[in-house]
Amino acid sequence: MTDAYKVDGMTCSGCARSVSNAITKAAPNAAVTVDLATGTVVVAGGIPAELVQQAVEAAGFDFGGAAA
Repeated sequence: MTDAYKVDGMTCSGCARSVSNAITKAAPNAAVTVDLATGTVVVAGGIPAELVQQAVEAAGFDFGGAAA
């Protein structure tokens, strides 16, 4: 299962890495892909949205919910 989420505030590759690392730390089995240009994070592995949101916000970014 793959889900895409909007993450606001990512402006550089370091930001993308921080978000990816935070999600992976919260859900070690997740496969995370960050598209910095669109501000989208794709998470594979059936990870609950609430867990992704907590990880993103803990990393200091705004969770924008499901991406269209």
